[in-house]
Amino acid sequence: MTLLTTVFAAIICTIIWYKNAPKNEMNVGILCWMYWGASIMWLVDAIFEYAELQAEYFMPAPVDMLNDFYLGLSVVALGLIIWLAIVLIKDPKGVVKVALFKKK
Repeated sequence: MTLLTTVFAAIICTIIWYKNAPKNEMNVGILCWMYWGASIMWLVDAIFEYAELQAEYFMPAPVDMLNDFYLGLSVVALGLIIWLAIVLIKDPKGVVKVALFKKK
């Protein structure tokens, strides 16, 4: 489930990035790299787990699937938090700078 969750997140981010290319104001490309990296990590994990468990790999217990899904959602949320911090620090539209240095 972690692999599927991050792959779907990576695909959605890639579609959003491609739709808005070549302008990259919101730095969605960074989010794509994070999710594709997580997907590759879990793909390698799945390959090694399949090599160890063989057919049992495709019959996980429901509790294990739920735990893996929560882990996948946690990674997606962490990626969004990191991306949001990067966007707020870079402030491509200057909104944060205006809000912080607004004279009263």
